[in-house]
Amino acid sequence: MRQPSHKTALLLMIIAPTMWSTAGVLSRHLESARGFEVSFWRSFFAAIFVFAVLAWQHKSQLGKKLIHLGPYGLASGFMWAAMFTCFMLALTMTTVANALIVESFAPLLTAIFAWIFLAEKIPNRTWLAILVAFAGMLWMFVDGFSKLDGRGLIGVVLALCVPFAVAANVIILKKGGQHVDLIPAVLVGGVISALLMLPFAWPFSASNHDILILATLGVFQLGLPCMIMVHAAKGLSAPEISLLSLLEVVLGPFWVWLAIGEEPARATLLGGSIVLGALIFNEVMAFREDKWRNQTSSR
Repeated sequence: MRQPSHKTALLLMIIAPTMWSTAGVLSRHLESARGFEVSFWRSFFAAIFVFAVLAWQHKSQLGKKLIHLGPYGLASGFMWAAMFTCFMLALTMTTVANALIVESFAPLLTAIFAWIFLAEKIPNRTWLAILVAFAGMLWMFVDGFSKLDGRGLIGVVLALCVPFAVAANVIILKKGGQHVDLIPAVLVGGVISALLMLPFAWPFSASNHDILILATLGVFQLGLPCMIMVHAAKGLSAPEISLLSLLEVVLGPFWVWLAIGEEPARATLLGGSIVLGALIFNEVMAFREDKWRNQTSSR
């Protein structure tokens, strides 16, 4: 698949977290499925969807593509699995606010990893955007950051696996994605996640109504946007990918407010505005730098 332009990749990387952010709205309509079972069915349907798309695209060559994923593909698959499962496990032991605050470390970790493993020079504007976005995330959720007991501490440690997995996966996508199609790694991640969750999800309690919602989550909230992200990663820098992924957390409360009427706290609105401002600032400055660079080179 051809590398997208920066503008196309930017649009795709806005679409992906926007789709991720619908989880809260859809999960509010579940009748009986909870926790591990939600994670299992979501990963299961994501894997089925990605498999179907890849089988349609590559037909008899799909087996070869999976075999030829190589170390980058396998590593990416394990990172996807960690992202799919650790956040859900963390939510069973600590609050959503705690987990989201920890998850907001991802852009900073990604920038550090990109500097170390990709020798990527991170612009000052991006460092500033990362710090401002993190401050906005803290503002959004600091009121919900509860005092930690032993169980809560384990939950935070599990949640900390998510930004590390995100950062590592972004580096893998940037380093290996130029030579290997890493979209099948999303399938690998979904299969691993479903297998890990199955023992904890059994016996199933989801109704037919729940299965329909969970299938929607698996396809449109997990499988498709993750495939979109892999393609978008080819045209964006590593910190850009991770920064833009924060849109998921910013938009999540907005959709719940819009669809269900659950009004977010004022701190959530202000913090979300700060995060959005940081993302817009970084991309506008990048656009201006590219425009100035093109004008200079054409003289």
